[in-house]
Amino acid sequence: MSAITSLHDETLRARLDAAMAQVNRVLLGKPRQVKLAFTCLIAGGHLLLEDVPGVGKTTLAHALAASFALDFQRVQFTSDLLPSDIIGVSVYERETAQFRFHPGPVFTGLLLADEINRATPKTQSALLEAMAEGQVTVDGQTHTLPHPFFVVATQNPLDLNGTFPLPDSQLDRFMLRVSLDYPDAAAERALLVGSDRRDLLAQLEPQLDAQSLSALHRETQTVNASAALLDYLQALLSASRKHADIRVGLSPRAGLALLSAARVWAWLTGRGHVIPEDIQALFVALAAHRLVPARGATGDTLARSLLAEVAVN
Repeated sequence: MSAITSLHDETLRARLDAAMAQVNRVLLGKPRQVKLAFTCLIAGGHLLLEDVPGVGKTTLAHALAASFALDFQRVQFTSDLLPSDIIGVSVYERETAQFRFHPGPVFTGLLLADEINRATPKTQSALLEAMAEGQVTVDGQTHTLPHPFFVVATQNPLDLNGTFPLPDSQLDRFMLRVSLDYPDAAAERALLVGSDRRDLLAQLEPQLDAQSLSALHRETQTVNASAALLDYLQALLSASRKHADIRVGLSPRAGLALLSAARVWAWLTGRGHVIPEDIQALFVALAAHRLVPARGATGDTLARSLLAEVAVN
């Protein structure tokens, strides 16, 4: 057991607070997005960052990996990227007369899939098994990925030339979709007069490790969710499946992800139980990319509509 993991629970929480604080020092003016990213990581999900270039998506991924002492790999997705470039390949070795598997960059703690929608559907699908089951299969052999395994994927929603939209099955693998957006005036001024982000990233110190991340996951999943809270969550799921403007609503997997993330959000807020406000704080980030509109409305609009229509009993 590592020295970090064996620390007292209060010290573990203090280290988590320190980790969030140092990420916020690098990614200025985005405390809510940072909290969402930590929620996703602790809940064991994967994160989709959808925004224009230059707002800190890559910086956030680097800062998360550094704060949790996770091995980090970055893959720039392009139209000619092959599945083997991600998961690895078996190579025949004449000396042993056998095939030897050479792991790809997916064998890491945190994988940054940069501009994921620029790769072909075949290459995108190479991540499906990894994200869902923590393993990859090559030539009939299954290879287990390190634990924890966390994917942060980015995509530019505006520049659609030469892109391949993620299919619903791929989108459903991402627990949360987050937009960083432009910084406010104060944060942008601090960026302009402050140190280079690359220098700040190099100065980040691990506050937690993979074992303490697992401990945090176990701790947060014990947060209480009452029967009334589950009724509210189920009402949202049911409403998404019956809404006239939604062709495909939220799956049971989405419901499980929402409950898991809400438990983490409540714990980060300092509570030992989930309240409806926790569900509401996460709902758009969790549901919008999973909803398939029947008409022209966006997923974000539909998710907010569901929140407005479903009452808290």
